[in-house]
Amino acid sequence: MLRLLLALLLLANVAFFAWARGWLTPTMLPPRHAEHEPERLLAQVRPEAVTVLSAKAASAAVAAVVTAAATDAANAARVAAAVCLEAGPLAPAQLAAAEAVLAPAQMPPGGWARDVAPTPPLWLVFAGRLPEAAARRAREAELRQLGLAFEALQAPAELAPGLVLSRHAARPEAEAALAALAASSPALKGLRVLALPAPAARYWLRVARAEPDLQTRLLALPPAALTALAGGFKPCVPARP
Repeated sequence: MLRLLLALLLLANVAFFAWARGWLTPTMLPPRHAEHEPERLLAQVRPEAVTVLSAKAASAAVAAVVTAAATDAANAARVAAAVCLEAGPLAPAQLAAAEAVLAPAQMPPGGWARDVAPTPPLWLVFAGRLPEAAARRAREAELRQLGLAFEALQAPAELAPGLVLSRHAARPEAEAALAALAASSPALKGLRVLALPAPAARYWLRVARAEPDLQTRLLALPPAALTALAGGFKPCVPARP
């Protein structure tokens, strides 16, 4: 019995040795079979894309990669440091002269944009145009006696000189204010609601993304250029009324 066990143990060791050495291939693959040839070569992905470089060529390739990474990092830093700058306000007649002085800043055409400020309508509760001084003083005295605040209107010419009791962003608001005045001061006559003509459009020259080097050039423009640009470039106002 002991001899049989020894024989079986010896046979098992021989079988394991043969399997581990690959003698039983292809019936039984040995352990770590994929790490041997030719299976390892067959497992390559696009071996034709692999190029063996000399030491000198490899060093040059590494240096090129490092330089490119440094350039990309510097470009990213410049972009991150970019800010919005604008100059204004400018009347339409001032735009051409203002844009002409940007040449010393080496700005490419189209490097800036014209940003126009909105001019919403303005509605007035108007107490009348009173060009004669005596009539104006009498109207002012009447308003003071009723305890009403007012302001003198000096422009536009078709309404001045006149007296304004209140200003409103929308016509319904002005009409509601007029109705309240009529209810509280029935003796007060001659009031009306009218739209104040919109002022001339105002423009800003806006550089949406000025990188640090361009910021330096814009802020270093000569005094004459700053005058043409209404004082020069400043940080952009996010939401202009």
